[in-house]
Amino acid sequence: MEYGKNTIYVTGASKISSSDPISALYDVFFVGVILDKETGRIVDSTCNMVREETNNFIKSILTGYNLIDDIEVMVDEIKERFHGMAQKAVVAAVKDARNKYMLIRNG
Repeated sequence: MEYGKNTIYVTGASKISSSDPISALYDVFFVGVILDKETGRIVDSTCNMVREETNNFIKSILTGYNLIDDIEVMVDEIKERFHGMAQKAVVAAVKDARNKYMLIRNG
């Protein structure tokens, strides 16, 4: 997939529990979001989940939301739909990505 010049890539990171399977491969959990830099709308995302299906599921939750305006809606949807061991890490990483994007916008 190609992304237009109006998009930016922002990552958010969080700690993961040592009991989570992700910890066997990674020291931290991250979510990367590709945003329209003017509107903050998420056009694509990725994360370092162990299974591709899980990555795709997280992507399906995040895509289309506005990283600034819709943060609480995204958090609620993650909590409602994603019941994996890394739920708290996903929420924290999305919030971290939002904070980084806010810094970029206010730059």
